[in-house]
Amino acid sequence: MSSVTLIAVVAGYFLGALPFGYLVAKAKGVDIFSVGSRNPGATNVRRVLGHGPGNLVLFLDAAKGAAAAGWPLWFSGAVAGESAAITGLVAAIVGHSFSCFTGFRGGKSVATAAGGFAVVFPLGAAIALGVFGLTLAVSRYVSLSSMLAAVTLVISAVAMARSLVVVIVTAAIASFVILRHRANISRLVAGTESKVGSKPPAAPSSPA
Repeated sequence: MSSVTLIAVVAGYFLGALPFGYLVAKAKGVDIFSVGSRNPGATNVRRVLGHGPGNLVLFLDAAKGAAAAGWPLWFSGAVAGESAAITGLVAAIVGHSFSCFTGFRGGKSVATAAGGFAVVFPLGAAIALGVFGLTLAVSRYVSLSSMLAAVTLVISAVAMARSLVVVIVTAAIASFVILRHRANISRLVAGTESKVGSKPPAAPSSPA
């Protein structure tokens, strides 16, 4: 393993582990692990605290992935640095889902993966974003939209004849995203999954 790749693993994990959802909610006096879906991702933050905090978390989580994948490309060049960039992104996804700062709890890594692939595979990420937006507009299910977007990224990598590494990693990340959404899948089947625009649960009052 090269020194750049090793640094990408370590830096990627700690970038991904930055618990922005937890911190933004904490600043509002809310323990995001105790409300809503108990997930520190942007969707739960938005549902509990509103669009402003939710969109901030979405941006910051995506920025983690972009930074983890972006610096190896900048440092080593687009061709030589692709492997290290993908390694850094995978490490960031692991860090986001299993953050050492929150007792190895975390989110589902959709925004972090999207930010990283916007750097590593921008056309595929744009197509996946389009599928996400279309699915969300029709179904109003963020979970379903996220899973279909992840699968679309794999299909795009194969259709565009990207490297075997990119295809394997997109497939692995899509599988990981679906696995992290297994509770959502159960609720989708049962018809109890929350939709965008549904009334959020009341957030607990800040301590005096």
